[in-house]
Order: sequence, then structure tokens, then C-alpha cells
Amino acid sequence: MTLPIERARSRKPITWLTILGVLLLPAAVGGILVAALQNPTERLDSMTAAIVNLDEPVTIDGQLTPLGRQLASGLVEGSDDLDSNLTWVISKEDDAKEGLADGTYQAVITIPEDFSKAATSAGTAIADGGGSASDDAEKATIQVTTPPDGLVADDLITGQIASVAASSMGSMLSEATMGNVLVGYTTLGDQIGEAADGAMKLASGARDAATGAAAIPDGATKLATGATGLSTGASELSTGITTMAGSTRQLAGGATQLGSGLLSGATQLEQNTTGVTALVGGIQTAAGSAKTASTGSATLAGDLGALAVDCAKPDSGVPTAVCDRITAAATSAGDVATSAGTASAILNDPQTAGGVAALPGTFSTLATQMRTAGTGASSIAAGLNQLATDGLDKSAAGATQLSDGAAQLSDGATQLASGAGELATGLDTLATGTGDLAGGLRTASDSLPSFSDGESKSLATVMADPVKTNAEATTIFGPTAIPLLAAVVLWFGGLASFIVMRAHTARTLTSRRSSAALALRSFAPAALIGAGQGVLVALIVQIVASYDAGTWWAFAGTAVLAGVAFAAVNQALVAVFGGIGRWVGALIGVLAVATGLISTVPDWLASIGAALPTAPAFTGLIAANGSAAAGLVVWGVLSLVVTTLVITLRRTTSAKTVLATA
Repeated sequence: MTLPIERARSRKPITWLTILGVLLLPAAVGGILVAALQNPTERLDSMTAAIVNLDEPVTIDGQLTPLGRQLASGLVEGSDDLDSNLTWVISKEDDAKEGLADGTYQAVITIPEDFSKAATSAGTAIADGGGSASDDAEKATIQVTTPPDGLVADDLITGQIASVAASSMGSMLSEATMGNVLVGYTTLGDQIGEAADGAMKLASGARDAATGAAAIPDGATKLATGATGLSTGASELSTGITTMAGSTRQLAGGATQLGSGLLSGATQLEQNTTGVTALVGGIQTAAGSAKTASTGSATLAGDLGALAVDCAKPDSGVPTAVCDRITAAATSAGDVATSAGTASAILNDPQTAGGVAALPGTFSTLATQMRTAGTGASSIAAGLNQLATDGLDKSAAGATQLSDGAAQLSDGATQLASGAGELATGLDTLATGTGDLAGGLRTASDSLPSFSDGESKSLATVMADPVKTNAEATTIFGPTAIPLLAAVVLWFGGLASFIVMRAHTARTLTSRRSSAALALRSFAPAALIGAGQGVLVALIVQIVASYDAGTWWAFAGTAVLAGVAFAAVNQALVAVFGGIGRWVGALIGVLAVATGLISTVPDWLASIGAALPTAPAFTGLIAANGSAAAGLVVWGVLSLVVTTLVITLRRTTSAKTVLATA
């Protein structure tokens, strides 16, 4: 049987079967979704999960502690926080991996090897007294693995169950640890009392130390004065030794010249042993050189002797070793002077002429003596230079360092005097503070609570899990899921009506009815269908959710109003945009789902969702209220107005279009 309703994009008439299909579509879709998703935790036993326990038990106080085994047992037994439990299978790694791949298991819980060690690490650190042991404390973890092709909510369900089991075990461990801590309060109070006694003794000792430190500044001041005098004397000593080093170098220069002259004369004598004329000239030259050598060496011997006398004075400050070397040099210079004087006397004696026949031998002997004297003078010069460099210069440097050290000693002694005064003050303050500490420790010892074993156990139980809730366990199908599904299926029900029917009659241009009448004529069957869809959806929801009478009537009334309003909105979308309007309607339905599932959608997307016609329906289906109903009425009225305006515009055309149609 056909109906006088025009089918969209076709001249084929609409039948009652078509109307029935559109009417039942939201009820069928909503019923399927609600039945599939309502209270999924009641059917957890249809899921199978494997437990792979790799944990190695630890020994605490001589007792084996297999926490991994206990956790596995807790998973198998289930939890009071969930309506039911999964079907658990104790498995091995290879079997669990294969079962996860072929679909035998929907999840695998792996307990790692170090689970017991990590779970007890905090308690062990506390028992060991903290310190470096506390750095080894770590959280015990378990791994929840689901197949990559698993269903959307499977991860949430298995993760929640594993979390509850892990939390329960964590509370158990925390209770044991806190029990030990509370029992230790009594012992801690006794130990703090002992520390208070020790602090009192320390205060007495610090007071005695302060008295002793007060006597240090006077001695340190005297030490500074003496060190200052020592620094001044050492500085003067360094200046005197430096002057002696300069004089010694001058003497070394004279000895060097003397040695060179003697060696030169000896060489000339050796070269002129032949020839009387050359011999006479050589004798005269040698006589002059010998006289010069005699005079120079005598002068050198006298200077070195005087230097030795000055050096031997008690207040000279020159080391004894240096004075001995100067005395030895003076003796050597005297020997050279004697040799040079002897040579001069021989050469300048008038009787020497008579010994001309013996001159070659005499000359040879004289040359040898002069060479010996020249070598000795050169050795004296080298010794004097070494004396100045290795002896006097270093002595002067040492005296300077002594002066600097004495000055630093003086400064240090002055600082010691100042610091000793501050030390005395600090020790006095320490004594006062330590006395206060002793009093504070005694107060702390008296203030610390003391618990018996029973009291500690009771408190630890509460502290390990101080907060509880009487709320039911959260599921993925919360109280707003049914209103969301109802609003969405009613929206797609309205969209389905105008996939089948026209937004306005094809005879809009030629009809004699008013534009408003034409809009209402197309709207009426869709509105009736929308109202029927609302009633059917409300009935399906009641079967599943079992609302009380008042709640269901409010839900059903909002559903009927939403079905009528959605029919008007979808009619307006198709009237304005044509076929594109149906795509816009589908997009609105998707946005309603996307913005209604979770609160973490982007702000701009949430703003769009709040402006959709599904928003007041969603709000009203959660809890019926006047603002939600008013919002649906406004959407419906505005949509009818828009449809009427579109029909009015479509009733104006050109003569060319009319002739083309004819």
C-alpha cells in the first residue's frame, strides 16, 4: 500500500514498509549498541588472559618472599572493586606469545624477574637506615600486553584489573613498611633521649674549650712581634751578603787578569829562550811581569785576607763554609804573591847578568813557575766566582726568603690572634646552642609517640590506604553513554527520514498552498516518524537500563521532542543545501559522537559540539530540564522558518525556466 508522500530523487511511491523501516532504524541501532556496551564488566569471564610470572623471590629477614606469586594469585582470585573477573591462565612466555597472536588470549600480564626485589626495595632502604641504599629504591612494574588487533576497550579492562591488583599489593607492602616505622618510634624516642644527654656533655666541653681559646690571642700577638723583628734582621742580612757577593766578583776579575798576565809571560819566556837579544828582552819583560804579578798577587792576598777577617766577625752573618773558602783563597793568593816576588827578585838582581850562561835553564824554570802561578790565579778567580754564585747569592736569596717567611709568620700570628678571639666567641655560642639542642632533643624525645605492636598494625592499615570511596567501579559505559547513544541514533533517524522523503514537494512552484503549508506538509510525516522513533528508543533503553517511572517519562518526553526537532533540522538542511545537506547531517552526527565521548577534545571542536542541535538533546536526555527542551523547540521552529523561506524562494522563477519545463 502506497502513501501520498513523495520519495526523494525518485517517482517511486513510499510504502508503509518504508515508513516502518525508517521508524525502527534508530531503535534497532540504539538497541544493538546499548545491549553490546551496557555493563561490560558483568561479562568479563568471556575474556581470557595469561599470567607469565618471571619473578625471582627475595629473602627478607631469613624468610622467602615470592611477591610475584602473590600478585598472580590476586589476579586469579579477582577483586571486590570489579563485578567479575577475567578467565586467567598461568602460562609461559612462548605460550603466552602464541596465544596472544592466535587470539586465545586477549591480554598477557608479565611479572618481571626483579618484581619482588623492586617491590621490597623501599622497605629495605628504610631498614638499612637510608643513605646510599635509598637511591636503590624503585617501583615494581608489571607489563600488560594486548594484541595489536584487539578490541578498543580490552586494553582498558585488563589494565584496570591489573592496576587494582597491583594497588592492593602496594597497600599490603605499605602497611607492612609503615608498621615497622611506627614500631620504631619508641626506639627512636629512647635514642633521641640518649642524644640529648650527649649534647649536654658536648655543651660542657665546648664551654671549657672556649675558656682555653680565650688565652690564645695574647701568645699569638707576642709571636707576631718576634716574627716582625726576625723579618727585619733577615732583610738586612740579605743586603749585606749581596754586597759581599759583588766584592767577591770584583776580586775574581782581578785574579783572572793576574792569571792571564802570568800565563802570557810564561809563554813569552818559553818562546824566547834562543837569542841573547831576544833573551834579554824577554828577561826584561819577564822582570816587569813578575814585578806586576808580585804586586797584584800581594794586593789580592791582602784583600782576601781582609775579606776573611770581616767574614770571621760574629755579626757578619756569613755561613762558616763560605768564610773557610775565603780564607783558603787568601792563603793561595799569598803563595802566588810569594812566588811572584821570588821571580821578581831573581830577575831584577844585578848579579843575574853573570848567570847568562844559565839563562836558558833559568828561563825555563821561571816560565814553569809563572805558568803555575797563572794557573793558580785562574783557579782562584773560578773559586771566587763560584763562591759568589753558589754561596753568597744563594745565602742572600735564603735570607730574603727568611725575611718573607718571617713577615708571613707575623701576619699569620696576627690573624691567629684575631681568629682565636672569634673561636672563643664561637665556642661560647656553640656551648649555648648545644645546650639548647640538648633541651630540644629532650623535648623531642618526650614528644615522640610510643606505640605497641597492636597499635602500630592498626595505624599502618589506615595509613597505607587512608582514603576509600563508596562509588561503584568505573566502566567504559558510564551514566551519560545511554543519553549520548539515544541522541545520536535519533539524529540519524531524522536524517534517514529525509534520505527517503523530500524536504518539500516537487510541485512547489505550481502549488496553490502557502509556503508555510508546503513546509508543514513535508514536515508532518517526518515529525510523526521522529516522535515514534523517540518512543521506541525510550522503550529499548528502559528494557536495558530499568529507569524508575519518573526518570523514564522525562527521558521519553525529551526523546520524542528531540525526534521531532531533528526532523525539522534535517528538513532545513536538505531544503537549503539539497543532497549536500544530507552529508552535512551525517557530519553533525559524527561530531556529536566525537564531542560526547570524552572531555579532552580540542576547545574549538568542543565549541562546535556545544553549538550543534544534538547538544540540548544530549543534556535533556541526561536529566530533563526546561532549558534543554527550550533549545530543541528553538531549533525546530528556526528550522521550519528556514525551510519556509527556502520554499518561498523556490516559488519564484523566470519565464524561460517555465517554458523549458513545459
